[in-house]
Amino acid sequence: MFLGNYEHSIDSKGRLAVPVRFREELGQTFYVTRWLDKCLTLYSPPEFERIAAQISNLSMADPTTRNLRRIFFSEASQVEVDKQGRINIPARLRQFADMGEAEAQVIVVGQNTYIEIWAADLWEKVQNDVEENVGSIADQLAKMGVI
Repeated sequence: MFLGNYEHSIDSKGRLAVPVRFREELGQTFYVTRWLDKCLTLYSPPEFERIAAQISNLSMADPTTRNLRRIFFSEASQVEVDKQGRINIPARLRQFADMGEAEAQVIVVGQNTYIEIWAADLWEKVQNDVEENVGSIADQLAKMGVI
């Protein structure tokens, strides 16, 4: 289970030190891809395969499904942890997530079964949005029977 958030930086070569607690569960090789809200996601091999199977089972006749496949698969990369606990995030993914070409401050966020990587300024905006909408979020949780 991936929990918590950690401030890190991506160096000029595109390397990110993955938090130790997350590395222990991810293993040495895992997947990075783009996600829906201008962030990147990290998946353990079993979780990536589970989601890939679900997406692959959707109808390719549906245009939304085709776009989801394009987002998820076309930008996915298998990454390996180096001796310093870092992964290399491809430049095209860093550009997509507004992490720039040079060093970038990022927030690595546990999301239970996967991990999100956010540009620090975008994460701050997401957090502000959550705070501004906490009442409606609580209403939705109540409707779903979560609280």
